[in-house]
Amino acid sequence: MPAHEGSRTYDAVIVGGGHNGLVAAAYLARAGRSVLVLERLGHTGGAAVSTRPFTGVDARLSRYSYLVSLLPRKIVRDLGLTFRVRGRTISSYTPVERAGRPTGLLVGGGERRTREAFARLTGGKDEYAAWQRFYGMTGRVAQRVFPTLTEPLPTRDELRGRIDDEDAWRALFEEPIGVTIEREFDDDLVRGVVLTDALIGTFADAHDPDLPQNRCFLYHVIGGGTGAWDVPVGGMGALTGALAAAARTAGAILATGYEAVRIDTDGRRAEVAYRTADGEGVVAARHVLVGASPHELAALTGDPRPEPAEGAQLKVNMLLKRLPALRDTAVDPREAFAGTFHIAEGYEQLAAAHAEAAAGRLPAAPPSEIYCHSLTDPSILGPDLVARGYQTLTLFGLHTPARLFTGDNDTVRRELLKSALAQLDAHLAEPLVDCLATDADGRPCIEAKTPLDLERELRLPGGNIFHRALAWPYAQEDTGRWGVETRHANVVLCGAGAVRGGGVSGVPGHNAAMAVLERD
Repeated sequence: MPAHEGSRTYDAVIVGGGHNGLVAAAYLARAGRSVLVLERLGHTGGAAVSTRPFTGVDARLSRYSYLVSLLPRKIVRDLGLTFRVRGRTISSYTPVERAGRPTGLLVGGGERRTREAFARLTGGKDEYAAWQRFYGMTGRVAQRVFPTLTEPLPTRDELRGRIDDEDAWRALFEEPIGVTIEREFDDDLVRGVVLTDALIGTFADAHDPDLPQNRCFLYHVIGGGTGAWDVPVGGMGALTGALAAAARTAGAILATGYEAVRIDTDGRRAEVAYRTADGEGVVAARHVLVGASPHELAALTGDPRPEPAEGAQLKVNMLLKRLPALRDTAVDPREAFAGTFHIAEGYEQLAAAHAEAAAGRLPAAPPSEIYCHSLTDPSILGPDLVARGYQTLTLFGLHTPARLFTGDNDTVRRELLKSALAQLDAHLAEPLVDCLATDADGRPCIEAKTPLDLERELRLPGGNIFHRALAWPYAQEDTGRWGVETRHANVVLCGAGAVRGGGVSGVPGHNAAMAVLERD
């Protein structure tokens, strides 16, 4: 940012250059507003970035967030983004041992193959018919709820009327998701596969009466009106790169290395104090949009900080020389790893892991989900790596709340990673370590991030990837018209902590921009 820029008043100053902040900047600049984005790090993108984490290795990994479901095509069209996603042909594979032999459940590859996979796993039980009924219901809900995310918040009754299905409303919005899963499905493994969508980044029991698991489940099945989770072509950095280009082209100024430290406002005009490596300054604005968490917003405005909702995930990035062979020889590893590879995620296993973590212990069998993005999008690897058969692998661990790491983060991280990989190895015909690539210094290409690591690197309170507990996508007493409003009239949230936030969606950025434009 040129030195003289600090002396002018902007229509909008945006604190944080993550993907939501960039969406807001692009919308406002395209509407003719003067926009300044202050980003603490030396680059924009926030958690939605691609990096080369392994020394001397030409592999660009989506380091923190990695799949796209909730990004509306409307935002892509409105902003003219040159950005694409690619669907995964396989939805999931879940290995298990039954009757003393390795087998598993492969979902995807066509209706016939999925039906046959269910039949092999469950025998005479008609779990596939139950699966079709259940996801037919969630699909209908997705078609009706997803378009509301970029509209003013509906009331609870309005959303209920729009869904127009009392059984679906009760199953998703009123009774614990565990009740529904146990009513609809009999097989423990099938129940667990369904439940995982309620636990991604959310530490909760299937029967929690406060329903955080239901809110998490809802956001994981409504994306795009279908619930499909797609791979960003070129990695997550391709999205934020396109957003940054759209914002700059529209006239927004993106200032990296500028950390906002205070917001003073009288409701009509605000001043944002910042610091850089070279000193401090203040910039004035009519509106301030904050992409940081509500916890960080309170620190900036001097308001009481809300209690952070702790994160509960282990994130592991890896590069492999080859995909490992499976004990279940009926499945090609290229198919098994093409979707979501579930580990230790049977229904009872998930319940046991939650109980252990709630008691302050690491789960004996930590549940996790594994993704191989390079099978869907090999462009994230250099041509030489592709030719040699290299693949990326990402592991997302569940039920590992931040409280477990507060004593000795590094030691617990190592212990948990070892245990999580052991759970995977139990289903492999060769140890995963034998498949790991090495970097230019001869070190294995693997890195792990705990909730405390995410809090330190990205300022996610408690390592919570949603910034705070997810909220229902309808209006409540304190949510305002767009779900982005704060107690300060000209300060709005534009990050994941807004109502209808979480995930890589751009929805809070869009809604914050709409709220500002309406106020003008």
